[in-house]
Amino acid sequence: MKTLLPTSTAGSLPKPSWLAEPEVLWSPWKLQNEALTDGKQDALRVSLHEQLQAGIDIVSDGEQTRQHFVTTFIEHLDGVDFENRQTVRIRDRYDASVPTVVSAVSRQKPVFVKDAEFLRQQTDRPIKWALPGPMTMIDTLYDDHYKSREKLAWEFAGILNQEARELEAAGVDIIQFDEPAFNVFFDEVNDWGIACLERAIEGLNCETVVHICYGYGIKANTDWKKTLGSEWRQYEEVFPRLQQSDIDIISLECHNSRVPVELIELIRGKKVMVGAIDVATDRIETPEEVADTLRKALEFVDADKLYPCTNCGMAPLSRQVARGKLNALSAGADIVRRELLA
Repeated sequence: MKTLLPTSTAGSLPKPSWLAEPEVLWSPWKLQNEALTDGKQDALRVSLHEQLQAGIDIVSDGEQTRQHFVTTFIEHLDGVDFENRQTVRIRDRYDASVPTVVSAVSRQKPVFVKDAEFLRQQTDRPIKWALPGPMTMIDTLYDDHYKSREKLAWEFAGILNQEARELEAAGVDIIQFDEPAFNVFFDEVNDWGIACLERAIEGLNCETVVHICYGYGIKANTDWKKTLGSEWRQYEEVFPRLQQSDIDIISLECHNSRVPVELIELIRGKKVMVGAIDVATDRIETPEEVADTLRKALEFVDADKLYPCTNCGMAPLSRQVARGKLNALSAGADIVRRELLA
């Protein structure tokens, strides 16, 4: 029987202290060579165990095998020079030193497929795997070859499609594309960003998600949020076109944000991963707070299409806090599940 209100996380979970520095985003590895390979697999096992202990229904690798949700994928592609770095403005919010596209981009071999196969061997639960979306990829690079954001995005969409098809063949049930850039570049999203995403999911039979959040709880993001006013209506710009798209599930930020919950109405008919856990604070939600967020969302999405989730990844949090939040997510979903089945 299909689980009602299946819970999942939006992405990353904290890494163990023996693998990377805790509570630091994109921290370097503490191990090398074979020890690093073993360490990543051990961390993946631990991350899976903590999700299972908390009662999470759709599990992931917690992004234990990657340093960064975008560049770890790009590192495995040809045509990008990581030594030749330029400073660019990321999502119109902060400056970062990024690698340069110097020639045609291509993928010679799978990037995450072995890791996905390993996760599949560890559990019978449905598994979700996250990939960076094409628009967020181009926003994390300096392009010295194509000289066109759109052209580079289409190239990446084809590469992502190769990877996604192999992840599906490895037993992944849900493939998620992370597109925080969809909250910033609205004209491009509607002109070609969503079309690029549809190219990335072409031919897939597994379920597909686009995750659009307001970012990790880092200073650049929290400062940006302060400029957005009393209501965050960014979703309003892209939801109508997403509602018409081939993407199965829309993953969005909800709890403790200023997103008007009624915007979910704009994607009526789609499955919705509702962020019911705030990742920008160490405070652990109560199950009742999670339940309250889900009840509000249920006014605008049918119960069989609601997937309780976290707002974003939890890599910068302590493992203790992340565990507490996972437990709260499960317990809150359970409260509402019981109410619906009563």
